Amino acid sequence: MARISGVPKEKGGLLLRLARGYSRRKVGSVPEPVGIMGHHGGILQAVGAYEFFLERAKRVDSRLKTLASIKAATLIGCPF
Repeated sequence: MARISGVPKEKGGLLLRLARGYSRRKVGSVPEPVGIMGHHGGILQAVGAYEFFLERAKRVDSRLKTLASIKAATLIGCPF
């Protein structure tokens, strides 16, 4: 449970709606951090750019990137 609640669906701007749609297609549902990042458009843009370029990076095998992501999430206790 997060300290703050996410932005409601009806109050989100265009960028947040796009992020929710993309994450729904990619993950199957909208993770809670997406709604929370919707409170600050700059943070949402920065995380979106990071995810965009990380997905397209070709120096490391995609399976290794996924494994590193899972390991980092388990180290910090992130459920996503």
